[in-house]
Amino acid sequence: MVAWSTANVVPCSVKGDEQVPNARHKHAKSPQYARRVVPLVLASGILAAVPVGVTAWPEGSDDLPAVARMTVTVDPLRLESVSRGLDERPPLPRGTRSPTATAATPAPTPTAAPTPTPEPTAIGQLYVTTALNVRSGPSRDAEVLAVLARGTEVAVTGTTEGSWTQVIHDGVAAWVNGEYLSETKPAEETTTAGDGISYAECASGSAVEDGLTPDAIRVHRAVCAEFPSVTSYGGARSGGGEHGVGRALDIMVSSSSLGDAIASFVKANYRELGVSEVIWSQQIWTVERAGDGWRWMEDRGSATANHYDHVHVTVYGNSGG
Repeated sequence: MVAWSTANVVPCSVKGDEQVPNARHKHAKSPQYARRVVPLVLASGILAAVPVGVTAWPEGSDDLPAVARMTVTVDPLRLESVSRGLDERPPLPRGTRSPTATAATPAPTPTAAPTPTPEPTAIGQLYVTTALNVRSGPSRDAEVLAVLARGTEVAVTGTTEGSWTQVIHDGVAAWVNGEYLSETKPAEETTTAGDGISYAECASGSAVEDGLTPDAIRVHRAVCAEFPSVTSYGGARSGGGEHGVGRALDIMVSSSSLGDAIASFVKANYRELGVSEVIWSQQIWTVERAGDGWRWMEDRGSATANHYDHVHVTVYGNSGG
């Protein structure tokens, strides 16, 4: 912006398009004389020119006409605004923060609905041959949901995993040990079952049955009926392991041939008796690994510890799995 000033005023006459200085009035300082434009430097460092006054007279005239003046009023605030730039916004009041753009909150990602678990479908019915655990999964470590009595009919889905069979219990899928399922309903337990196994009390006494589970008692009565020469047994006792919970029976033998016969008898009737494993003569047989047959065990240091003088039978207790 340019400001006009009266500094160093030189009167002049107009001739054509030129202004000729009038020597006659060289030293005159009357405000009647024409004033020329002088740029001034404002405090902001911007050149500004402001028209203060203009005087003109005809060529050849010695008399100065009255000065025709044009006054321009300049607003100082506007000058300051222009010196800063017309697009510059005025400063905010003290303590006021400049508004900032707020990022739009993203729309929440929709959560997919969980896929419903299909209901199990039964493809047939089987019967439980001994007291049998119903578990939440195909493992002996899975939670026990219920215990089925011998002869209970269960619905099966046809799904198996190893020795485990999936059944439907209370409307949901569950698992049982398939080794203790049969297509035919087992006969009612009497002193002599339809399969030829006797469950009558032993003539040698039943004191060993104290603390044993029903399946362990069944093993004791079947063996003493089949091998009456055996008179010594080991049952429940304090401590851990199967004996501590009444799920094991030791059948003491006087010869290896008798031990072989008893081990073979129990193994052959494991479903009816609810047997899970048999240990004899430092070898072990289990239902879960029935396909492996008899497997050797580590040396435990003595005939009793290595099961050379007795046949050890473990049952599922009140369950067959």
